[in-house]
Amino acid sequence: MPSSPLHAPVLDWYAGHARDLPWRSPGTSAWAVLVSEVMLQQTPVSRVEPVYRAWLERWPTPAALAAEPPGAAVRAWGRLGYPRRALRLHAAATEVVARHGGELPTTYDGLVALPGVGEYTAAAVASFAHGARHAVLDTNVRRVLARTVGGAEQPAPTLTAAERARAEAVVPDDPATAARWAVAVMELGALVCTARAPGCDRCPVADRCAWRLAGCPAYDGPVRRTQAFAGTDRQVRGLLMAVLRDRPGPAGAEELAAVWAEPVQRDRALAGLVADGLLVEDAGSYRLP
Repeated sequence: MPSSPLHAPVLDWYAGHARDLPWRSPGTSAWAVLVSEVMLQQTPVSRVEPVYRAWLERWPTPAALAAEPPGAAVRAWGRLGYPRRALRLHAAATEVVARHGGELPTTYDGLVALPGVGEYTAAAVASFAHGARHAVLDTNVRRVLARTVGGAEQPAPTLTAAERARAEAVVPDDPATAARWAVAVMELGALVCTARAPGCDRCPVADRCAWRLAGCPAYDGPVRRTQAFAGTDRQVRGLLMAVLRDRPGPAGAEELAAVWAEPVQRDRALAGLVADGLLVEDAGSYRLP
C-alpha cells in the first residue's frame, strides 16, 4: 500500500518514547518473545517483567521447559492470573522439542499450529522475532486504529473481518518497517491512546485522527461488558491455586476448605481446575500436575 499519513509520525514518536523492555532487547530469542506475549495477555507490564526475567533465567529454551513437569510452569507462573497460559507455554515447548528440533517455527503458519498459540500471538512472534509483515492486533492496536482510521472511540467487542482488513491495509509494505510499525502502534495505545483517558495533547497523529476530527463521538456500539471478580469462581480458583503453588506437595480437602468455606462453589472450582489440567486429584488430595 502507499505510505499512510500515520506511518512517519507514529514511527518517529516510537523512536523517542518506546519503553526499555527486556523482550525488546536486540538478540531476544523467538522463544523469549513468545513467553512475553503469552504473559502480557490481560496482564500489565509491571507484573509481567519480574516473572518473565525469572522464567527465562530458569527456562531459556523450549527444551529446558519441556524437560520439567507442567506443574513447575504453573508454580513459576505465580500470581500473573489465568494460569492455563502456563500450561499452554509448556505444551508449546513440548511440541517444539518433539516436532521442530527444539527451535520455534519461523513462519506464522508454523507458529499458529503450536498448541495454545492463537492468531494474535503467532503474528506477534513472527513480526517481533523474525521481522515478518503482519497485522498484529492486540487491544491497544485495535483501539488506536478504531480511532485514527475508523473514527470510533472504541473497537467492537469482537474482532471483525472489516476491522482486520482495515488493519492489514495500513501495514507498511516493507517487512522491517511493518514489524516496527506493529510495536509502535501497540506502544502508542498503551501509553497515549488509552481506553479511559486518551492523551490527545501528546499524540503524534492527533491532527489526522478520524475520531478527533469527527468531534470525539461517544462509543455507541454493542455493550462492552466488564467481568466481576469478587465472589466469582475465578476468585475461588485463584485462592485454591495459591495454596498449591506455595507448597511442595499436595493439599487435602480440609486445607482447601480453609480458603473458601462454601462447599458447592469450592467443589465446582476444584472440578474446573482438574478438568483444565491445572490440578490433579489423588485420593482426596490435590496437587499440581
